Amino acid sequence: MVRSEKMFLRAEEVAELMEVSVPYAYKLIRQMNRELEKKGCIVINGRIDSKFFFDHIYGTREEER
Repeated sequence: MVRSEKMFLRAEEVAELMEVSVPYAYKLIRQMNRELEKKGCIVINGRIDSKFFFDHIYGTREEER
């Protein structure tokens, strides 16, 4: 089964989506990857899980109550 959505976003894609520089996108990815590591996830430098990215950057996650 082939997924139509990518599992990971690269820094260049994050920069384009957010209209920021590539170095700043790397900074954001490092910050989000640290958060994922604290949760016990394995991370890939320079890439971020797309669902995690959209949930945290664009606020599509449900508020915890």
